[in-house]
Amino acid sequence: MSSRNSPEPNPVENDAPSNASEQEEELAGSDEDEQQEPVAGPSNPEKSKVLTKEALTDFQAAQEKAGIIYISRIPPGMQPAKVRHLMSAYGEIGRVFLQQEDPKRAHLRRKHTTTKKAHYTEGWVEFKNKKIARRVAEMLNAQPIGGKKGSRWRDDVWSMKYLPRFKWYMLTEQVAHESAMHTAKLRVELNQSRAEQHDYLRQVELARVLEKREKKKKEKEGDDATITKSVSPPAKRKERPDNGTTPKRRKLDAEDGSGLDRVLESVF
Repeated sequence: MSSRNSPEPNPVENDAPSNASEQEEELAGSDEDEQQEPVAGPSNPEKSKVLTKEALTDFQAAQEKAGIIYISRIPPGMQPAKVRHLMSAYGEIGRVFLQQEDPKRAHLRRKHTTTKKAHYTEGWVEFKNKKIARRVAEMLNAQPIGGKKGSRWRDDVWSMKYLPRFKWYMLTEQVAHESAMHTAKLRVELNQSRAEQHDYLRQVELARVLEKREKKKKEKEGDDATITKSVSPPAKRKERPDNGTTPKRRKLDAEDGSGLDRVLESVF
């Protein structure tokens, strides 16, 4: 009997912590779990290289020691790998940059010739030693490229110059500036072309309107001429000189004369 009258346990109270200390332990455990979560970062920090002060100093020294030559003409069809191969025979080569030809010219060349490879117009070659770069430019300028007999560029002539106090970062700035200038030039040409096209269309529309007006005017003049020809003008009466010889005039004169005679007879 006593068991039946005893209150049943509340499930909500059983699921909850029995005291405040248990709540604090659970909060502390949750904080530890949050602190143990992985933080986003490099997958393998050992592979990431840090640029030290010594490495930066060595790089700057290498840049100061390097020299650059400018090639004003690249033989048709010669690729950067070939330029590097030819120049490496005279010294250690750093970086090589060749400027491609104008896209419009390249399109016309591919359209009318069988050569599909890219052509280059000018180039820059970096030597590790500026003294070697100066000597190479002085030695090869205005000299034939040479090579085996029957090679493609055997009779072509080098045209190069050493650039004193010129560094590679200047070249990147120059290329970026030329690219920006080229983009601005294209934008100006595009705007000018659009303006010319708009003016041409306006002139065509104006000419069409004027031609339409002239056509209507000619049609109206033709209709007026047709109406004038269809309606004949009334015949003009031939005027005769009135000198008193007409019958009506003679009758009037006779009546006037008889009346005058009667008046005179009545008086005398």
